[in-house]
Amino acid sequence: MSAPQLTVVVPVHRVEKYLPRCLDSIIVGAPAGVEVVAVDDASPDRCGEILDEYARLHDQIRVVHLAENVGLGRARNVGLARARGEYVWFVDSDDWLPDGTVAAVIDRLAMLNGADRQPADVLLVGHVRAYPDGRTRPDPSDRRLHAAPDHLLAGLAERPELLSVLHTAWNKVLRREFLAEAELSFQPGWYEDCSFSHPALIKAARIGVLDRVCYHYRQRGQGGAITRTSSPRHFEAFDQYEWLFAWLDSVPAWRPAVFSLMINHYIVIVGNDDRVPRELRRAFFRRMVEHYHRYRPVDGYPRPAGLTGVKHRLISGGAFGLYVGLRRAYRAARSARHRLRRSEPARPSGGPLVAVRHAA
Repeated sequence: MSAPQLTVVVPVHRVEKYLPRCLDSIIVGAPAGVEVVAVDDASPDRCGEILDEYARLHDQIRVVHLAENVGLGRARNVGLARARGEYVWFVDSDDWLPDGTVAAVIDRLAMLNGADRQPADVLLVGHVRAYPDGRTRPDPSDRRLHAAPDHLLAGLAERPELLSVLHTAWNKVLRREFLAEAELSFQPGWYEDCSFSHPALIKAARIGVLDRVCYHYRQRGQGGAITRTSSPRHFEAFDQYEWLFAWLDSVPAWRPAVFSLMINHYIVIVGNDDRVPRELRRAFFRRMVEHYHRYRPVDGYPRPAGLTGVKHRLISGGAFGLYVGLRRAYRAARSARHRLRRSEPARPSGGPLVAVRHAA
């Protein structure tokens, strides 16, 4: 039996409500040459049973049951070790793929690789955030995919801005031999995508782009994902970036770009009320300041403009009080704008906005 062209690795834990939709979106209508390696990360619900039932019905699904929970990154590594495909795609089990996506990915790889061409190391794909009420929203970073050419890029040297595309594993289809040659795998702990996604793009000699929505990234409520979970474990982001900057010693040219992305990521984490507990935010800020001064490139870095750039300056100066004040002022202004929009008179259909003058 010939090796499959694509292995989809699906780590599974506490997602029995979402798992069938995820699996169906991968295998229904998938062309030949696709396999699924599902890793049951000692899930305490019915996920293991659901996976076994799907494996009985679909020959292309293989299931690995782990005796103990190892976390998302290590579960992905287990799936990667058992993958047989030329390419591997890490799909989270609470997300799903639009109809026809797997076939579109395989067609794109075939077009890019062609006859007698060096194969793509990474294929970047588009995604949307999917909300519980059915709304979807494009990710702003996906705009960098729109102008990408149809041919293979000569790595990030040709399009360095692609490093700023959302740093997740699931928006990248990766050549399995490339991962082995680059010795890339997932680190343990939360925010494991940081220390995997950036090195994968930096090491890739040939990058392709599929500018279409290939992935629905489910936005779950409080506690449904680590981005909506209040926990001290958000401090593990610092461990991931410490590993990443040690790795960057071998490719120092990329340190300035990654440094700016790191600080921006910390700003997102500490600015989300659903993540770092209130009583730990000062300590988190201190770690941000420490990393700012430890890893800031000697020759500077591309500091962002606008409000984000102001935050970079406050982090540089260790000004926690001013940082908190800026955050409160911004939120107050945003709330005022929302109230103003709600109080504006409705625009009559078929005509311009009519101003209503009230008596004093």
